[in-house]
Amino acid sequence: MRYEQFRREYTAAGLTREMLDACPLRQFELWFAQAVTAQLNDPTAMVLATVDESGAPWQRIVLLKGVSNGGFVFYTNYDSDKARAIARDQRVSLHFPWNTLDRQVIVAGVVQKTDSAEAAAYFASRPRESQVAAWASRQSKGIVDRAALEAQALRMRERFGDGDIPMPPFWGGYRVLPERLEFWQGGAHRLHDRFVYRRGTEREWEIERLQP
Repeated sequence: MRYEQFRREYTAAGLTREMLDACPLRQFELWFAQAVTAQLNDPTAMVLATVDESGAPWQRIVLLKGVSNGGFVFYTNYDSDKARAIARDQRVSLHFPWNTLDRQVIVAGVVQKTDSAEAAAYFASRPRESQVAAWASRQSKGIVDRAALEAQALRMRERFGDGDIPMPPFWGGYRVLPERLEFWQGGAHRLHDRFVYRRGTEREWEIERLQP
């Protein structure tokens, strides 16, 4: 296998300043709607990057569950590696790799927890087995094998029976409040279109074209 032989031209579309909304969240929602229309697999999948206690970056894929109150919302176990990293440093980055459309969206911002009512409303909407899994998994902790994990899930099913499953006290939401967003559109001959939104001195969004 020769990695350098995997190459293609990015010719899906172009991007100009005139095509951009003044608000990056509205621009994101426009591109997201187009990703859904294009039937991309997992259009809500985003890479979340954090920094651990040694200053080393780490990434994982999480699912976007909403854009509201000026930020990007996701949910997780508050005892997970990502949550512990966020507790130490609220600065994170998100990356949406919409490769089929030759597009990327990159977000840098700070995290705040959602309120418990918002998290509980989302938890209640989850499939029952996902609710069970939230209780069963001690996320990011070691476990001996798959059978042990399945046994933990079985204990939770037995615990709650046919009743409602409440939101675990160690589970909830985060909202990433962006300070910088980049919209990347692939271009022919590697002359890509890149535009970055940054917060200006008056907290208004400033837009700049970047060289590829």
